[in-house]
Amino acid sequence: MNELISVNYNSDQPTVLGRDLHEALEIATPYHKWFPRMCEYGFDENKDYVVTDKNVPNSNGGKQTVVDHQLTIAMAKEICMLQRSEKGREFRQYFIQIEEQWNTPEAVMSRALRFANQKLEEIRNSNARLAAEIEEMKPKANYCDVVLNCKDLIKVTTIAKDYGQSAIWLNEKLRELGVQFRQGELWVLYQKYAEKGYACTKTHIFINDDGTTHSKSHTYWTQKGRQFIYDLLKTQGILPIMEQKLLVQADNGQ
Repeated sequence: MNELISVNYNSDQPTVLGRDLHEALEIATPYHKWFPRMCEYGFDENKDYVVTDKNVPNSNGGKQTVVDHQLTIAMAKEICMLQRSEKGREFRQYFIQIEEQWNTPEAVMSRALRFANQKLEEIRNSNARLAAEIEEMKPKANYCDVVLNCKDLIKVTTIAKDYGQSAIWLNEKLRELGVQFRQGELWVLYQKYAEKGYACTKTHIFINDDGTTHSKSHTYWTQKGRQFIYDLLKTQGILPIMEQKLLVQADNGQ
């Protein structure tokens, strides 16, 4: 089959440019007037055609950008029929052949295989990126394990037990005293305390059952931060259980 007009096969269906069809049909009316008239026959944007740009020669020997349209073969075929000309009949028959070739079992199977191969390649690329990200994170995770698991890093739960309380109680108390604020699920120290070495965060990397990688951060206190909490709570009359017992024993003369 001889090519009468350039057909684009890069989308999910073949298309032709409106200006190419306008020229091929030898329409005397300027394109910018002709195309809106054609649309009055019930063609819809983003269904029968999409707006695009095209570079065309100008009078100065250069090029200028003009508005063009990618038309479905079905729309192009109807437009040809509307022209009621020999050119219109010729191109309508050409588009019918394009549709027949596009819908043959061999062509449908070829597109399906091409689509499947494309998706498979996308999955392979995605898995390769994920593997690279995991490998990149491993040294960081190992470093965090060594540094943040050292003996002078303490969970807030441990400090709260010194006072016979829960982590929720201690976190809320520190919030009330203007030490920290909540950011999502993480407790973060206000700037005036953040650079004093009282606390740091530890990030845990985990992989869900669906294979996606996630991370979750927790705040840990240093021994210096533990001392700070002790001094701060003491100003509020709150003492660890151990000191409370010592006071009781002193009061009883023991």
